[in-house]
Amino acid sequence: MSNQLKIKLSIADRVYPLTIHPDQEEGLRKAAKKIEAMIKRFEKSYAVRDKQDVLAMSALQFAAQVEQKNIDNLTDTTQVEQKISALNDLLQKQLS
Repeated sequence: MSNQLKIKLSIADRVYPLTIHPDQEEGLRKAAKKIEAMIKRFEKSYAVRDKQDVLAMSALQFAAQVEQKNIDNLTDTTQVEQKISALNDLLQKQLS
């Protein structure tokens, strides 16, 4: 456990102490900053005062981004597989 790092992250006016692997620190700090920025945007754009609401909307926004990337990657993979299959068919015809 000596290779663990103790950090504190502030999200929505609360401090969260975490014990993490040092390799995780940069990603966690960047994520916390993105969450804070999104919270500020929601509060400013929608005049929301309740932190629970802005946290829920931020979580939904991030989850939607992840899911959309997964859908986009699946679509890209399917298209690549189709192109490879078509190229393979062309090569097989030429070699026969």
